[in-house]
Amino acid sequence: MEWLEENRQQLGIFYPYLAADSVTDIDYNGNMLWVTDSRRGRYKVVNHGITPLFVENFTNWTANNVNRPFNKVFNILEAETGNLRISILHESVAVSGRSICIRKSPDRVRHTEQSLVDSGYCSKEVLTFIRNCVQARMNLVFCGEPGVGKTECARFFSRYIPPEDRVITIEDTLELHYAQINGGKDCVELKIDEKSFDYTAAIKASLRQNPKWIMLSEARSREVRYLLECWSTGVYGFTTMHTDDVRKIPDRIMNMIGDEIGSERRKNDIYEFVNIGILIRRRQTDDRIERYIDQVCIFSREQMRNQVQMLVENGNFREIMLPQFMIRKLKQAKIQDPFGIREKSLTQNNEKGER
Repeated sequence: MEWLEENRQQLGIFYPYLAADSVTDIDYNGNMLWVTDSRRGRYKVVNHGITPLFVENFTNWTANNVNRPFNKVFNILEAETGNLRISILHESVAVSGRSICIRKSPDRVRHTEQSLVDSGYCSKEVLTFIRNCVQARMNLVFCGEPGVGKTECARFFSRYIPPEDRVITIEDTLELHYAQINGGKDCVELKIDEKSFDYTAAIKASLRQNPKWIMLSEARSREVRYLLECWSTGVYGFTTMHTDDVRKIPDRIMNMIGDEIGSERRKNDIYEFVNIGILIRRRQTDDRIERYIDQVCIFSREQMRNQVQMLVENGNFREIMLPQFMIRKLKQAKIQDPFGIREKSLTQNNEKGER
């Protein structure tokens, strides 16, 4: 907020929306202004007051902040300034008019455990389970459509990474803010440059930095192969991914790797080293948009079989028999009650499963 206040004049018409805690995105298409609000949903601003002079001044201010040209030749301007991610397309390519997209990336976590439960984001059992999986050092994939809050969810659960563990974040746009959210913890933040330091190079380099965790902001392409290889060596991690069902995660990863040679072994590796899949969705209620955890699954490879078990589906939690690898990891972390249901323990569940 301090940075926003300092740059209030330059932000101009955009400022009131950026200062609102519930606003996540602002989109101007050369004519209309649209705002995405986590409470109201996405709406069009009537009589927004944006003029060609304001657009030009805002563009020049953005370009000067990152010391980049913007014209017919350099017709795309990408900038990170403050906690904003700004993307501007020149009118020579955006024929409807200069297009401006601003996404807020706050360096704090908006929610508490209580607010997530109270808002219906997830049940207390689900929140406790995911928290315990992080504390027991498991690998998590957060998925959903663009803008649904995958990174926000990853940021929230990153707070439960054991404080003694070194974390390396790898991003092309700085949104995880691990060091700011987890003050005092050991973290190295890597920023991607597609020309000189791409995702693959960053993942390889990070292994020489003694990581306990690697957090990849988004798995998009063949770099996911090297992420899997990291996880196979005992490094743990988070990543986000675009898919609409957690059960599609293995196939999505296989498609990104795109290597037919040894594909069966690759798929086995996915089930062994990707432990938890989490799908975030949004729904419209009478007066607001709500985000919530729609699916949670457990991937496992035991007795030469690949399995996926649904723990949450359509937002509904159901207690299941945990796979043996997970029971072992939870016990190593001294977690006996993974769902926060005191009358049951891992030992009781395990005995029930062996009968």
